[in-house]
Amino acid sequence: MSGRSDKIVPLAVKIVVSGGLGVGKTTFIGAVSEIEPLDTEAAITQVSVGVDSLEGVESKTTTTVALDFGRITLDPTIALYLFGTPGQDRFSFLWDDLVEGALGTVVLVDTRRIEECFPAVDYFESQEAPFVLAVNRFDGAERFELDEVREALGLSTDVPVLECDARDRGSVRDVLGALMDRVIGVRAASRKRAVVVR
Repeated sequence: MSGRSDKIVPLAVKIVVSGGLGVGKTTFIGAVSEIEPLDTEAAITQVSVGVDSLEGVESKTTTTVALDFGRITLDPTIALYLFGTPGQDRFSFLWDDLVEGALGTVVLVDTRRIEECFPAVDYFESQEAPFVLAVNRFDGAERFELDEVREALGLSTDVPVLECDARDRGSVRDVLGALMDRVIGVRAASRKRAVVVR
């Protein structure tokens, strides 16, 4: 007996979930995490009045002030570690640390407040990191065609845009699967270019 375990240890992959204030990042991670998710929710107080825009999400009473964290094992070989960014501009200085080592990002969008996702889209485009855009379908929100959302955000055609319900585990898994496809596609294209250059 060798004493070695035949148990497969899944590859750990860091994924970031980002987007503006109130787009559903904490809900997204909580819906799919197989461990008790870590969140850093704090009450929204009068101190943030005039600092954070709650227009369109006036009923929101808490907000993420540092990060969210969860984990999901996609299959026996891959475990995704999900890191959610805070949505307020004043906490954007945390993003560089949160994205370090990440293979890809989900940028969540609320079409009622689409302007709130511009900083996240701009940031991840500048990082040249693979990302997908997931339109979180809020109850009662006007629905737009995904091509309209892409056009409104000026996204290139190679960025996958899909809709989701951040409350639904299956929907969140679909988004994460699309992100992994995107990551694999970007890495394969990069390797192909490297071979051509040699």
